[in-house]
Amino acid sequence: MSILDAVCVVLVEPQDPVNLAGVVRAMKNMGARQLRLVRPVEYDPSRVERVAHDTRDIVAQIRTFDSLDDAVADCVYTAGFTARRRAAKWNLSSPREMAPSLLAAAADGPVALIFGREDHGLSNEALERARTVVTIPTTDHASLNLAQAVLIALYELHLEADASRTLAPPRKDAPPARADQFERFFTDANRALAVIDFFRTRNEELVLRSLRSLTYRASPDAREIDLMRSIAIEVMRAIERAREPRT
Repeated sequence: MSILDAVCVVLVEPQDPVNLAGVVRAMKNMGARQLRLVRPVEYDPSRVERVAHDTRDIVAQIRTFDSLDDAVADCVYTAGFTARRRAAKWNLSSPREMAPSLLAAAADGPVALIFGREDHGLSNEALERARTVVTIPTTDHASLNLAQAVLIALYELHLEADASRTLAPPRKDAPPARADQFERFFTDANRALAVIDFFRTRNEELVLRSLRSLTYRASPDAREIDLMRSIAIEVMRAIERAREPRT
């Protein structure tokens, strides 16, 4: 069981079924499963599934409520989202700042991310019911699509929940490249660049120094460095063939 199973996305009076489908897709992407709707526009669950592919497990569990109070009654922590960054009544936090507190509370019960309707967001009354008021940092154009806002919030929760896991480097079957392989590549790359007159308007020494630096940072394995060398050799051969007189 994931800690994100305790996260409820609560939409207050959503107006567009397409946006609803976008929210469902975002939830599927980020591992949230509970969607609660407060007085939503009429929608067809099968259409939501068609727009947000492979989300039947979420759509089948959507719950509908007559009031926000009912929707979050069992929640031990609530975060309300607003685009009004100068709202003096609340201490605003970003999704990243909100994530640790919300997930810590999720160990004790359901927690809620609350979003308002597409045209004017959450009312002051709704925001007053939130333990934390969250705004998503943007440029001066602060209006986000509902599904975008939900995705950003869930992304930060997903990262926080997964913070202890680091991505493993790609598995390499080939051994590391040896120094002699690097040098053969640099030699043939230099020749290939010379053949195409690359140094006609460029400093050869600086270019080759940059090529070395770039290659070392990429840390290619033996197979990859040989592939790069083969490309350089084929460039030279292609130019030589093109320059041969035609009979």
